[in-house]
Parts: sequence; structure tokens; C-alpha cells
Amino acid sequence: MIPEGLRHGRYVSLTTFRKDGTGVATPVWYAVDGAELYVWTREDSWKVKRLRRDSRVLVTACDVRGRVAEGAASAEGTARLIGDVRAIRKLMARKYGWQFWLADLPAALVRLGKRPHLGIAVKFPAAEESL
Repeated sequence: MIPEGLRHGRYVSLTTFRKDGTGVATPVWYAVDGAELYVWTREDSWKVKRLRRDSRVLVTACDVRGRVAEGAASAEGTARLIGDVRAIRKLMARKYGWQFWLADLPAALVRLGKRPHLGIAVKFPAAEESL
């Protein structure tokens, strides 16, 4: 179940973990659909490389620069990578509107229409499981 404080923000800090267990936080756009939180990212990003090895994540509400306010909503979850990002792109476009297209379209033109992206779906344990 997605914590209420993570349902409606603009950014979350997505923390993935290195081999030595050190967390690496990255502020990202996200969208929520049903019981999962979705992120759209480049398939060659370091967060994807870390997730291929360890699916644990920590998601925390933050601002555009990744700054986390005291008492910000936070939850641990498990991530999975999604190759077909069409549904995630629609969710992001619906949430971020012209800002999403402003980021996506020029990049697609530079890459000659190719969009080397992956989706990240984060599932959180149900409240009764985390007790």
C-alpha cells in the first residue's frame, strides 16, 4: 500500500543500493496507479544498474533538488523494471503535462525517435505485512 504522503507530490527521492549497501538517492518524477508507484528513467542509468542487482528501494517525498523535509513521507519497497513504458509515459504525461513533453520530445528528436527508457514499478508491503 502506498503511503498517503507519497500519492500526490511532484518528486520523490528514489534510493537504490550499491553492492556495499550504501544508498544512492536520486530525485525523480513519478506517478501512482493502483497499488504501485512508477518512475520513468533511462535504461543505462546507474539506478537501473543497481536495481538489476538489488530490488530494494527507499522512496521519500522531496523537492526538485532532492531535499527531504523533516518528517517527509517515506517507505521501503521492492522495485521491478518494466521494458514497455507506454503506459508509464501516459501516466507521466497526464500528471506533468507540457513539462513532460518538453523533456521527452526534444530528447526523442536527438535520438532519432528512439526512446531508450525503462519503467520502474515500486510496490510497498501492505500495512499488516510491515508490522
